[in-house]
Amino acid sequence: MTGFVVSGFIFLITFVAVLRERVDRTIIAMAGAGAMLIVGLLLGFYSQESALLSIDFNTLGLLLGMMILVSMLADTGFFQYLAILTAKRSQGDPWKLLLILGGITTVLSMFLDNVTTLVLIAPVSILIAEILGISPIPFLISEALLSNTGGVATLVGDPPNIMIGSAANFSFNDFLIRLAPIVAVAWIAAVLLLRWLFRRELSQKSTQVAALEHLDEKEALHDRKSFKRILVVLGAVILFFFLHTLVHLSPAVIALLGAAAALLWVQPDVEKVLKEVEWGVLLFFGALFVLVGGIEASGLLGQLATGLTGLAQSNLMLSGVALIWGAAALSAVVDNIPLTIVMIPIIQSLGALGVDITPLWWALALGAGFGGNGTPIGSTANVIAVKLSERTRNPITTRLWLRTGLPVMLVVCAIATVLYILTFQFM
Repeated sequence: MTGFVVSGFIFLITFVAVLRERVDRTIIAMAGAGAMLIVGLLLGFYSQESALLSIDFNTLGLLLGMMILVSMLADTGFFQYLAILTAKRSQGDPWKLLLILGGITTVLSMFLDNVTTLVLIAPVSILIAEILGISPIPFLISEALLSNTGGVATLVGDPPNIMIGSAANFSFNDFLIRLAPIVAVAWIAAVLLLRWLFRRELSQKSTQVAALEHLDEKEALHDRKSFKRILVVLGAVILFFFLHTLVHLSPAVIALLGAAAALLWVQPDVEKVLKEVEWGVLLFFGALFVLVGGIEASGLLGQLATGLTGLAQSNLMLSGVALIWGAAALSAVVDNIPLTIVMIPIIQSLGALGVDITPLWWALALGAGFGGNGTPIGSTANVIAVKLSERTRNPITTRLWLRTGLPVMLVVCAIATVLYILTFQFM
């Protein structure tokens, strides 16, 4: 019982500290993981071997491989090229610009990590907005929200999906077949809602459309040879994501092999490429896995799973709906990454108790992905958008985000609920 209580206390303190953001969350997570391991060793419920086994290296490997590929692609100027080209196509119309940039961000987020995509697209959006003399805030918020929403459609589009796919052994195609149709409807609703929420900002036409002509997208793409080679490798990686059940390679192995092939073919400055990798994110994930492994070893997660077994066995559909909204509500308060790491072993424990957990995995993916839209700290992409907005004259405030992100979250979760119920037999 002592381990049960102490492990829960350490986990709760770590979560609160991450939420307050007074110290870098990677530092907090690593400190919490260290405390969990020490206490576990002293009380006898957690060992060094168990801590290492709790780390999901499939998730970390997939993220690392994709980060290396994206870092190399960014170094060619591809993302700047794409943003400038689309800005010209918008002809200075804020609504068209939001639709195009939001659409590009969404598509990229379906095949690349949405956090990395936002880091690359958002600064260019700020530059274009400044040139046109319009507010960048609608674009930054919309890019984050649409990235979160669209990323739910694929295995690699959102960090929670990567973890769920690894834990449940779902393929890339499994996500596309079951979640992409739901996401498509939710995305359209989100875009229409954003147009209404930002109707005042989007109605202001730019008076500096001619300034776009001074941006040369061809100059932005400064390394065409490397770009073509990386694009070939990235296309092969995505193809193998679709075929990974046939080739019997995990998504992590495919991503890491792709990264190795790109590095060998392009031979870039490796130190520069590795500096662009979000090592803090990988360490944060690893530390959270150790933390969750500790509360699982202490028996706390097992107790939670036992308490949920009755509801899941009596009405699985209702349990799925409750999970969508419960995960969404928690994701709005706590980053959806640690939430997913906590929920995975709970759902696995339900499976060990005889519950058909397959529909619950999809409910978790929908709730964690869509719920992250609710607040500025609901997802890492949101945090990045807020941080980047501090470079502008009018940074994104919590109040502004709640006024836009929260309605989007509620609408897409409602749509997800209806479609989840209608398609439950296929889940």
